[in-house]
Amino acid sequence: MSRPIRPIAVVGPTASGKSDLGLELAMRLGGEIVNADTMQQFWGMDIGTAKVPLSQRRGIAHHQLDVLDVTQTSTVAQYQYEAGAAVEAIMARGAVPVIVGGSMMYIQALLDQWRLPTTDPLVRERWERVLTLGGRAALHAALRTADPAAASIIPPTDTRRTVRALEVVEITGRPFAASVPRAGEARWNTAIIGVDRATDTLDARITARTAQMFAQGFVEEVVGLAEAGLRDGITARRAIGYAQVLAHLDGDYDLAEAQHRMSIATRRYVRRQRSWFRRDPRVHWIDADRQAVEHVTDWLANSS
Repeated sequence: MSRPIRPIAVVGPTASGKSDLGLELAMRLGGEIVNADTMQQFWGMDIGTAKVPLSQRRGIAHHQLDVLDVTQTSTVAQYQYEAGAAVEAIMARGAVPVIVGGSMMYIQALLDQWRLPTTDPLVRERWERVLTLGGRAALHAALRTADPAAASIIPPTDTRRTVRALEVVEITGRPFAASVPRAGEARWNTAIIGVDRATDTLDARITARTAQMFAQGFVEEVVGLAEAGLRDGITARRAIGYAQVLAHLDGDYDLAEAQHRMSIATRRYVRRQRSWFRRDPRVHWIDADRQAVEHVTDWLANSS
């Protein structure tokens, strides 16, 4: 009797090599990719999100890519529903779902079946207005007052999570953590692979990749998206890189400074990703500098 299909999640920090490993696993195992990067859901956000070009996807089906316009808002609850449906449809076809990305809450909501409080547009809009008028310091101060525990783990720079935490607290009347369950057995018995590299190596990759993005026409991509309404979106306009280029286009600083700030913001995000994923005991970590895909396939063959 054949073994039940077991999805695979490839997680870890930005620029570690998740996309390459995910593609290779999908090729070897007869899989399809399910994107778990928030910003890769948006049409046109290609260069700045390091989205794998269609020509390099090896004919492998990709899901949850290019499903939102830049004026739309991405939510954890909507992603959980749509990505969950994609995973189950892939398994129904007899293929292996390979979930690839580094968006922490999206992945955990999907694999741990978080019961997420509903979104109230009026509540969210009110907290978005606090951010617009008072900046992230005012927003985070509000979270410290409403939920000190949440404020201690959500940095002021993570304005999307801060807004969501404030929204949840206001809607439910309970601390934000009350809606976030502990990690148990992963949904569908998913095998979780963590990809990482030495910090110095990863920093160098981030710097090189950022420079390559600007050389490939990243600024022109942002200009085109701004004409399509990027500034009107809540989620997309805050993406790392896009926010810095928009500020450059607004005259806040020159292009070299925008590139530098993008690299710095990416490295900060990497620290948060590592902290989040390293707390999860289910993750089987590999060093992408030393361990090849054969190590992963051997581990998968020998794990339950």
